[in-house]
Amino acid sequence: MDDEKRAVPVTTAPPSGLATTTGTIHPFAESTPQQENTTDLKDDVYKTSDAGEEIEEEDLYLPLKMEAEIPHEENPLTIRAVVVGIILGSLVSASNLYLGLKTGFTFSANMFGAIFGYGILKFFEKSGKGLPIIGGYFGPQENSIVQAAATGAGGIGGIFVAGIPAMYRLGVMPEGHTPRDDIGSIFTITLVCSFLGLFYVTPLRKFFIIQVARELKLMFPTPTAVGLTIRAMHAGAAGSLEAIKKLKCLGLSFGASFVHRIVSYYAVGILYDWHFFTWFHIWSGYTSWALNIESWGWYFEWTPAFIGSGILIGLNPAISMFLGSVTAWGLIGPLLVHYGECIGIQRSEDPKWDGLYSFTSLSKLGTRTPSPRYWLLWPGVMIMVCASMAELLVQYKVIGVGFGSLWNQGCAGMNRFLVARGKSSPFFAKHGAPRVKSEYEVEDPAPAHEQVKSWMWISGLLVTLVVGMIIFHFQWDMHPGLTILSFILAFLFSFLAIQIGAVTDSTPLTAAAKASQLIFGAATSHSGFSIQHAQKVNLVAGGLASGGADVATSLVSDFRTGFLIGTSPIKQWTAQALGTFVAVWLAPGLFVLFTTAYPCIWDITLEDETCPFQVPSVTAWAAVAQAVTDPKVKIPLKSGIFSIVMGIVSVLQVIFRHFYLVGPREKYRKWLPNWGAIALSWVIPAPVFASAALLGAIIAAVWRKYDMRTWDIYGYAVAAGFIAGEGLGGVVGAVLTLAGVDGTVKGSQIGCPLNEC
Repeated sequence: MDDEKRAVPVTTAPPSGLATTTGTIHPFAESTPQQENTTDLKDDVYKTSDAGEEIEEEDLYLPLKMEAEIPHEENPLTIRAVVVGIILGSLVSASNLYLGLKTGFTFSANMFGAIFGYGILKFFEKSGKGLPIIGGYFGPQENSIVQAAATGAGGIGGIFVAGIPAMYRLGVMPEGHTPRDDIGSIFTITLVCSFLGLFYVTPLRKFFIIQVARELKLMFPTPTAVGLTIRAMHAGAAGSLEAIKKLKCLGLSFGASFVHRIVSYYAVGILYDWHFFTWFHIWSGYTSWALNIESWGWYFEWTPAFIGSGILIGLNPAISMFLGSVTAWGLIGPLLVHYGECIGIQRSEDPKWDGLYSFTSLSKLGTRTPSPRYWLLWPGVMIMVCASMAELLVQYKVIGVGFGSLWNQGCAGMNRFLVARGKSSPFFAKHGAPRVKSEYEVEDPAPAHEQVKSWMWISGLLVTLVVGMIIFHFQWDMHPGLTILSFILAFLFSFLAIQIGAVTDSTPLTAAAKASQLIFGAATSHSGFSIQHAQKVNLVAGGLASGGADVATSLVSDFRTGFLIGTSPIKQWTAQALGTFVAVWLAPGLFVLFTTAYPCIWDITLEDETCPFQVPSVTAWAAVAQAVTDPKVKIPLKSGIFSIVMGIVSVLQVIFRHFYLVGPREKYRKWLPNWGAIALSWVIPAPVFASAALLGAIIAAVWRKYDMRTWDIYGYAVAAGFIAGEGLGGVVGAVLTLAGVDGTVKGSQIGCPLNEC
């Protein structure tokens, strides 16, 4: 970081989307609104002298120039690095499940693992001298191994905050079963999703990182920021001092957020949720005007995670989210109820609480007037899908080059196969001829013996495909043909998601999941499947597409960080594979923990009761599955028309921004609304998250304006600590609930409507 104008590379907090990260926010199951107002990572990093003038530039499409005094690391893939990385990734995995069920967001563990891993292994280096495994030199390449293992262990949580609980809500799982009863099936689908993405994306490292990165401006903003941060932390005494500052700040914010979340369970209405309008209602002698506002979710929640996310995303997405909440839950929703298009459900028969309603029910769809939540769900989903797909299509040059390279490599492989057997094919020889090396292509710094061997990913992919077809046939009632289709879609969507994420830092996983659901809705429409069977296939296929794309994106991101640091690709691949193996068992176990403590997550009959989780991604996935499979479930006509209009508006803005606001007009992009963030606030029936994110964004804006030096050092660490700390505190809260000693039993609900928060 550029601390006091030292002559070191300038780095910034990663320009993240609202996404998936403990560090960079990554909304796995929903939209990833792109950040507009933080300092973008450019193609070059400029060094400055003490006087502030530019004296040198560094090419970020080449490996970073490391300090000359850094020793060579013979084997950075150490037991301590992998174990520490997996532990840190496990913390993020636990955090992801809590936050994802509340809001639909999950977070990558790359930066969290890099900074915390630095502190832990630096301590081992100093205190464990002479000790096997624990002691020994700790360098930047080993640091990148820590973050790779952390990324693997912290991943694949997205399917547990979307598709899998949606299956239970739709009743497509065996009757009377809870997630605990189906833990075996959940393990197996997690296994297939995780390793499918890991294996099929491995051979694409050279394409994305080496061959076309510069030509197509595939900067990979967050992984690049991670690499720059690792380099800065290992840059001699000055880098070490700055790294310790970051680490202390991260630890303090993590600990404070963790403790706050646990303690707040015992006084929710005082320490966490401030229900101003409930207080007015009580103070004014139980008048109903304040409850009308309370019913729409207008209270403030002191959630460190979303204050931290606001610090990261900046003012444009945060303001867009807040205005979206005002529009949805302060204007459109009340008007829908006023004119009889939607209804609310009275929450209590007590005269003191007359006027307190729930407007978020999704039960009894097709049999009664819908809630505002269901009506607004469709324009929200439509905007997410349209905006994401539009972002894909405007990058047509990137996509064209990508598929062209895939075709060339496939033909070349087939030609080699035929030649080895004494045969020939003019067609494959022509189309598989070595392409002319681009002037933009860089040399791969990793020699052949450090590359992932072909037999490793090929054999792993074949085994995963065969095992996947068997598992999906016997456990999920999917025909092998449909399973193959889901694998193909997962690969194609991963290929697109990586390219777009590398350019925009916003991975369009929403588009991948929803597009897969729509395709499978068409594939099963005339197959003779029952509605429940079709819905199960629909959700499994969507989960495979988005889960595979998520893991694949994470691996390529790690390859990018390793490329910058000079880490052996096979060692990074091994570290993430080990982390992913742990995630296969950890994530389902955490899911069972939460669903056992809070049955309202999966049991739709309990949703009208007070539930600490809004599960917006779950409801969106379930609604799409119902819409494409169940003729009884209709989209309200006016909601459908409004959805189409808003989808068109979001697409037009993407076109306007990409083709018109360029060159000297590019500076006006920051004034455009972020439709992904607006759509997200329409899907989440709780303005509290938008309010907290706006507070965080304002804090960050003021901080950057008046003290950029300390922001560079501490800003990201504060945000990452807040996010991870609250998430882990939520895991402890689930354990307390199962033990019967949580806040509802031992604490106070004072200040909450109906004495329930």
